[in-house]
Amino acid sequence: MNLFRLCFAVAIASVIAAVCASAHAAPASTKSSKAADARCHVGAYRLDDGRVVSVMPSDDPSKLRWRLLDGRTGKLVRENGAWISTRGWTGQPDGIRVAFGTCNQSRIRFDGRRGRKIGFDIAETRFDSHGLSLRGRLVLPRGQDKVPVVVLVHGSEKVSGVDAYFQQNLFPSQGVGVFVYDKRGTGGSEGKFSKDFDLLSDDAVAALAEARRLGGARISRIGLHGSSQGGWVAPLAASKTPQAQFVMVVFGLADSVLSEDRDQVAADLRAAGFGDAETLAKARRVSDATGLLAASKGQRGWDELDVLRAQYQHEPWWQALKGEYTGDVVQRRRGDDLMQIAMLDSDVSWTYDPMPVLRKLTQPQMWILGGDDAEAPSQETQLRLSRLAAEGRPIEGAVFPQADHGILEFETDASGERLHTRMAEGYIPLQLDWIKHGKLDGRRYGRAVRLPVSH
Repeated sequence: MNLFRLCFAVAIASVIAAVCASAHAAPASTKSSKAADARCHVGAYRLDDGRVVSVMPSDDPSKLRWRLLDGRTGKLVRENGAWISTRGWTGQPDGIRVAFGTCNQSRIRFDGRRGRKIGFDIAETRFDSHGLSLRGRLVLPRGQDKVPVVVLVHGSEKVSGVDAYFQQNLFPSQGVGVFVYDKRGTGGSEGKFSKDFDLLSDDAVAALAEARRLGGARISRIGLHGSSQGGWVAPLAASKTPQAQFVMVVFGLADSVLSEDRDQVAADLRAAGFGDAETLAKARRVSDATGLLAASKGQRGWDELDVLRAQYQHEPWWQALKGEYTGDVVQRRRGDDLMQIAMLDSDVSWTYDPMPVLRKLTQPQMWILGGDDAEAPSQETQLRLSRLAAEGRPIEGAVFPQADHGILEFETDASGERLHTRMAEGYIPLQLDWIKHGKLDGRRYGRAVRLPVSH
């Protein structure tokens, strides 16, 4: 999620990017032609062995990313007319060879298997929310059969959901419809980019209504699917409309926005060898002060932080402070212009508490969490969801024990950095089964364990 870092980095990175872009940009005609060539290959392909591979744009429009239902994935870069694949997000060659036919042939050769692009029923649309025109797309399997539909609710990213979300390929290939939309201020949608959960949940409600209108009689059940920051927004949206029949949250939190930084500070300190109770208690006081600064947009918390800095800055753990934003904030002083700009530019719902909504929500919920999520530590969320389930709330959950944010498996390099290798095995089938049936049967989904119910 990196809610603070995203805002803070913009103040510095945008200046650097402008300089670098002018120095290193390829000729516009070359870049646009490569991007156009890549876009025509986007879609889902059924291979001759029955598997389905999704191909979507990567971080660069001229590059692509493939995904399989089992969670394996890689980036495709075109070099000398051939598409070169690398494993996960590591940049390491994976030995998989990929080739496409011409744009009008809709063919692929993937790791020795031939395949053809799958046709879907696709409806492009625009819909209104708070007077803004938002761009959306409904993707259904071909035919007249009734199917469940999920509306994908964004995380904190600024990318176009319509252009980037892979579920619109993989899910319909397995009998689940998907509605994707560009949130305000991104892609083809109007308005200013926002992290105001109340506003974003209204947009999600409007998206759900549009998906239901377009899908009509073909929809068997429809619900909201929120990832990361969407884990706060999707349940809030469901509380505002009876049209949402279920809610799925993946790598989200049942805790406050500020708790994300607090828990990550503690996790980072433990990883650095400072996990004793006394140090963690001191660090909690620091993150409380930086949280006050964030929630008040820099108007309160400086006095508290100055006192704590004077007390602790010479202790060995001080330099290991990280978190979402605490590590950045403790290095800054009152009146720091970049600090103020970063906070004032962000309208994050810092003080939002999801628990009142989760306690009242009557729709069935499925939460899927990473047990080793460094960006949004999930331990407190697991406890809260288990307690809610024990109180009789309609909540199920699954935890992938060794998965990071995004339910991504990883390796750790010599410097301690995580290299994400793939999505966890079982992650996509688990979602599909629950969306289709509203429950999970006794099958295993990779290493996932069902969320225990506390008593």
